[in-house]
Amino acid sequence: MPGYDLVGTVTAVGPGAEEALVGQRVAAMTKTGGWSTHALLRAADVLPVPAGLDPAEAEAAVVSGLTAYQMLHRRARVRAGQTVLVHGANGSVGTTLAQLAVHAGARVIGTSSPRHHDALRALGVLPVDYAGPDLAARVLELAPGGVDAVFDHIGGASIARSWSVLARGGRLVSYALLKDTGPMVPAFLALLARLAWLDAAPNGRRAGFFDVWGGHVLRPRRFRAHLRQDLSTVFALIGDGVLRPQIAARLPLTRIQEAVELAESRTVVGKVILVP
Repeated sequence: MPGYDLVGTVTAVGPGAEEALVGQRVAAMTKTGGWSTHALLRAADVLPVPAGLDPAEAEAAVVSGLTAYQMLHRRARVRAGQTVLVHGANGSVGTTLAQLAVHAGARVIGTSSPRHHDALRALGVLPVDYAGPDLAARVLELAPGGVDAVFDHIGGASIARSWSVLARGGRLVSYALLKDTGPMVPAFLALLARLAWLDAAPNGRRAGFFDVWGGHVLRPRRFRAHLRQDLSTVFALIGDGVLRPQIAARLPLTRIQEAVELAESRTVVGKVILVP
């Protein structure tokens, strides 16, 4: 079954695992198996959830929080005083990314439908209509010298527009490819090729693709170390009240079809959580 992250209580451990894990609430990132009442995971791949943290908020921050944190701090290395553009700022990654960037002292411009603009303003974001007649021009009105980083979850034609608003020394981070029709693999390979071509241009700007799973096969120790360090930081920020995971709905596992349809509707702010 699909499902990319989960939070639950350890009920049993296998040989070699610490018995102390039994009864602990843990979080895990998984490529499949998250939409279930039970999951089988390696002990090395689970992370304790701090006491007092809302399980739903913790779950909402696993993949979204790790993706946002690593793109912001490990890939783009955003600093205080910089300006960033977040596409889809009302989504689960977008809202997390925006809050982390604001916390880092950055100025955040976020694209979304106008119906989400008030919610984005409440997060400290300067909202822009993603379907506006000239999105790039509007962004450059807000940031005349260009932005220091763009986080693009769209791909396709959006890449050229995102690249056009980058300041010298800026970085374009693409982290997903949303395509409603046509084969995915050729489109994804074309995206990688285009990003590589842009990254090689001698104009002081950089471009690249981010995959939260990158390195888990070739460098598993480094991957797990970064996962634990970064997700622990995200959990701490939630506990301190700095980061507020945006939860659009909490639905029981028995209503999974409704949950998927809502999550894919692009009409909500934040993440849809399944509760066993």
